[in-house]
Amino acid sequence: MRTSEIHRRFLAHFEKKRHTVVPSASLVSADPSILFTIAGMVPFIPYIVGTEKAPYDRAVSVQKCIRTNDIENVGRTTRHGTFFQMAGNFSFGDYFKTGAIDFSWELLTSSVEDGGYGLDPERLWITLWEEDQESFTHLTEVIGLDPARIVQLPWEESCWDTGQPGPAGSTGEWYYDRGPEYGPDAPTGRLPEWPGDERAEDRYLEIWNLVFDQFLRGPGKGKDYELLGELDQKAIDTGLGVERLAFLLQGKQNMYEIDQVFPVIEVAQQLTGREYGADAEDDVRMRVVADHVRSAMMLASDGVRPGNEGRGYVMRRLIRRAVRSMRLLGYADPSMPHLLPASLEVMKESYPQLETDRGRISDLILGEEEAFRRTLATGTTIFDQMVGEVKQDGGRAVPGDAAFRLHDTYGFPIDLTLEMAQEVGLSVDETGFRTAMQEQRERARADAAAKKTGHTDTALYNRLLGQRGEAVPFLGYTESTVSTTVESVLVDGALVDTVTAPADVEIVLATTPFYAEMGGQLADQGRIALASGGIVEVDDVQAPVKGLPVHRGRLVEGEVHPGAGAVASIDLERRGAIARAHTATHMVHQALREELGDGATQAGSENSPGRMRFDFRFGQAVPHSSLEQVEGRVNTLLQDELEVTDRQMPIDEARALGAQALFGEKYGDVVRVVSIGGDWSRELCGGTHVGSTGAIGSVQLMGESSIGSGVRRVDALVGLSAYRRQAKERALVSQLTDLLKVGTAEDIPERVRSLTQRLKDMEKQLASLRGAQLQAQAGQLLEHVVDAGGVRLLVHDAGEGIAAGDLRTLAQDLRSRLGEDSAAVVAVAGHEDGRAALVVTTNAAAREAGLKAGALLRTGAEAMGGRGGGKDDMAQGGGGEPARTGEALEAVRGAVSAIATA
Repeated sequence: MRTSEIHRRFLAHFEKKRHTVVPSASLVSADPSILFTIAGMVPFIPYIVGTEKAPYDRAVSVQKCIRTNDIENVGRTTRHGTFFQMAGNFSFGDYFKTGAIDFSWELLTSSVEDGGYGLDPERLWITLWEEDQESFTHLTEVIGLDPARIVQLPWEESCWDTGQPGPAGSTGEWYYDRGPEYGPDAPTGRLPEWPGDERAEDRYLEIWNLVFDQFLRGPGKGKDYELLGELDQKAIDTGLGVERLAFLLQGKQNMYEIDQVFPVIEVAQQLTGREYGADAEDDVRMRVVADHVRSAMMLASDGVRPGNEGRGYVMRRLIRRAVRSMRLLGYADPSMPHLLPASLEVMKESYPQLETDRGRISDLILGEEEAFRRTLATGTTIFDQMVGEVKQDGGRAVPGDAAFRLHDTYGFPIDLTLEMAQEVGLSVDETGFRTAMQEQRERARADAAAKKTGHTDTALYNRLLGQRGEAVPFLGYTESTVSTTVESVLVDGALVDTVTAPADVEIVLATTPFYAEMGGQLADQGRIALASGGIVEVDDVQAPVKGLPVHRGRLVEGEVHPGAGAVASIDLERRGAIARAHTATHMVHQALREELGDGATQAGSENSPGRMRFDFRFGQAVPHSSLEQVEGRVNTLLQDELEVTDRQMPIDEARALGAQALFGEKYGDVVRVVSIGGDWSRELCGGTHVGSTGAIGSVQLMGESSIGSGVRRVDALVGLSAYRRQAKERALVSQLTDLLKVGTAEDIPERVRSLTQRLKDMEKQLASLRGAQLQAQAGQLLEHVVDAGGVRLLVHDAGEGIAAGDLRTLAQDLRSRLGEDSAAVVAVAGHEDGRAALVVTTNAAAREAGLKAGALLRTGAEAMGGRGGGKDDMAQGGGGEPARTGEALEAVRGAVSAIATA
């Protein structure tokens, strides 16, 4: 059975059972605490933990997932892959344990003709929590499963939770016995763990995990916590490994040989001339290639670009590991042009957007391969320098920190460093490398822990939303002042009955005109005037749970309590400035797409009073001429006074109209579409906007920059802020016109070019004069040559005001004047702008005598507190203390004497 058919049958089975089919969410997780969607249930966590109300009672999905925490196991086990598909069915307050068991048993054991997977029911095992008698009874008495194939485990071996106080539940995990040829028999009954023997893991293949979210857990670490009671609304979430089931149904030995993966291995065989199955290490490398090419392709499809941190770093590592594996298989030419199409062809049946985005995906991955090939060339050069230093110092191993620097800074794989070191007769300090790697991981882990907020403890806010039964109506699209009622008052995160000024408070209103911060638009500010005379100055509005705007501010007069009447008024000037910025953002987005192509899609934004920031995907710096075109296009359309409208519609209709959506954002079935000029710009947007582009006034782009690999940012001033900036610029131009003594502003560039050229000419004249002066000085310096153990040695402190380049010229001139008749070493030092510099040169005879400029330079540089390096004939260093140049020269003198007399 093809993998795409497994995918299709799973959705069809549960759709017949009244489940809503939910498309796979992006691999880029909407949860800020994780980089990727790592499990099928991740998109449903808000419904399971209760931060959002599920829009359906039953759901089914086949979710794309990425996990790289066990990347080193890829290719070495039958089960580990970085990209995988997790099929799952979900219930939110509907069916529970028996329903989940029945649905899974039916799909697994029904015949292929009846739409099932046709597995032998006599080979299915399941693990349960030892106290889950309900599931045990149902399996034995209703399903008819032999109790000998039910393994009962302690809680810590058969449970799921979020890692913090909240929902938790036991699990039921289906396993399939592949037979004794795959491993030993496993025990049964009540056990501390299962299957216990590592060799049995390939025989008893875990295929489907059923999670019964039943309990509320308390605080604690790991699995050491108390179960506080049962949840008011129980849930089911399950996960079936599509690739695992595929290699079972297709009669393959592992997931790399299934129909969606093996075609890449076939191409790798053709390119390398190696045969899959002939050599164990070659097999691992081919599996790595097949897995990583597919994972990188799926990440690219979901908008990830190679980079140096976060998601981009993971993608870059996958591509580079694949390229490296091909290199180890003996193929050094570009491989992605051959491997990527093979993966795309077999995956596009399940994910048709791969074909749509073929060009963009190919550009990203092929470009990264080419960049890595350049990295290999650069890294090889650095490696050669390291090897030279090690051998010169008499060492036999590349230091661990040097190998780590190659890996971390240049992306040079450690296995390549090991291989190349072996080729030149050296080893690598792997212990030192792994120590440096571990230190980096600990720093990264500490940073991640500091950033991780997990799922905010929103139980109180969720309860408030549940009590009111629906979202708080937002009236701010049409109203700026609303008569309303205070529903709840919070101080320091706790509900209070009443509070008296002065106090910091959080207020929940029955209705509100205040916009809560979201979608890049900053929150409204304003005032809540209470019927009792109290006043709350609102500084911020947030929605800790969807549908519940919380007004945060200062009670400056009177008192406030639930049930109080109130009039809520927003700051109209602030709202208007933000609305102008938000509409301008939409216009800049569309103008960029017109100028740069449809690939310039939104990656983020911020709309604040009088200013907008827009992040978009584009692979290179935007030319200044293009920015001028974008700014001109936007300002022309401002004067055309295009109408800005909004309309609610089904999301499928919005997409059919071409409405742009923010990548990674979650949308409901019905969305709000904001249109500018009819069909000129259409975006899914919940923010506030002006009624006509003419109300914006002016937009001035302030600049463009990179904020990450493949992501650019433009900043712009809007409305009055743009006008004020333009007024300042006009005043500045007027001042420059007077200072440069030109007739008009148009003459300024030519005047500046003329002055700049004059300055360059004068600098050349000065350089020529310095050169002549140094040459004249060189003849006199030859009188100071001394004999150091048979070596002619000339050291000279040139003093202050001598640039490093001039020192290098002087040192080379002096070496030339000394000739090649006998060994000669020249060392000159100087300082400029508070920085010392040192240059050492040697002739051929000196080098034959063991006097290498690089080693001598390091000795001198260390003496003055600096650093540097170079080749055997010339080396240069700097950064030391100017007062210690004499010490540096003396250190060189001593080193020369020691080597010459040794």
